[in-house]
Parts: sequence; C-alpha cells; structure tokens
Amino acid sequence: MSATVVPLPQSSSSETVGFLRRMASMVSGRNGEMLLRGAALIESLTQRAMSAERLFHETQEESTRHVELRKAAELASDAMAGQIAALRTQLAGVTAAAAAERATFDAEREKLLGLMQHAESHIGKLTTELETLRASVDSFNETVVSVPIEMLRMARTQFDVLSAGFARKGDVISEAMSEIGGFAIDKALTAKTTDRA
Repeated sequence: MSATVVPLPQSSSSETVGFLRRMASMVSGRNGEMLLRGAALIESLTQRAMSAERLFHETQEESTRHVELRKAAELASDAMAGQIAALRTQLAGVTAAAAAERATFDAEREKLLGLMQHAESHIGKLTTELETLRASVDSFNETVVSVPIEMLRMARTQFDVLSAGFARKGDVISEAMSEIGGFAIDKALTAKTTDRA
C-alpha cells in the first residue's frame, strides 16, 4: 500500500520558526527557551521530513527501475525458455536422425559382413576346387605328352608304312601292333577334331 506524500510548504515552516524566535526574544525565562526549542524542533522535523520525502522519491524511482528491470528480465527469461525449448526440440530431432542413421549403418554393416563371410566361404571352396584341379592337371600332365597334330599325322603315316612292310614280310604280330598304334593315333586325331567342333 503506497502512501501519498504531501510536501510541506517551505514558506509556512520558516514563517512559523521566525515567529517563534521573535516571540522567544520578547518572552524571558522558561517560556522563551521553550519557544526556541519548539523553533529548533520544527526546523529539525522540517529537515527530516524533506530528507524522508527525498528518500521516498529516490526509493520510488529505484522501485520503478527495479520493476522495469524485472519485466525486462522476465521477457529475456521467457525468450531464453523459448530458445531452450526450440533447441531441445532440435536436439531431439538430431538425436532421432542420428539414431536412424546409426541403425541404417549397423544394418548395412551386418549385411556387408554377411556378404564378406559368404565371399570368404566361396573363395575357400573355389581355392579347394582349384587345388583339386591343379592336382588333377599335374597328375594328368605326368601321364600325357603334348604333340602337335601334324606330328601325329606323320606318325600315323609311318605306322601305315610299317604295317605294310610287316605284312609283306609276313610278320603278323608286328603288323597288328603297327595297326593298333595307327588306330590309337586315329582315335586321338578324331577326339581333337570333335573338341574343336
């Protein structure tokens, strides 16, 4: 509850003090002292009242400044609260997006790990098959000799000549062996011609 301050008229108190002092000069004894004390008391109270009035105005201005500062602080606080809420919402969105990206990354990673394991398993099987084929080719190469086809044809012709020569001499066993050799070359040449087709 605010009190209404009515300022004292400066002239009335000084007139009263002046009157009391004039009266004290006219009256002697105790009454004169009382009048002077009353004048001093009025001056003192007037000074105190003016100081109180000045203090009241300063306090009132200070209070007004505090109210304005409080309103400004409340507005700033409300603005900060709004910004904090917006930042929390934004952070929640970023966190959710990061979690979704992480889940996608983990899923892709698992998929790639699965593909890598499958590829490693497949490579292991192919390596085993390759080693088996190499061993087979190595064992095959130990029993086979590579000869140009033209050489085989020349050998076939020689077997025919040998067979004919053995037949003229009557050597049936050598003739049969020469024909078997010629037949084996014919078989190899026929197989090679079939492979090319």
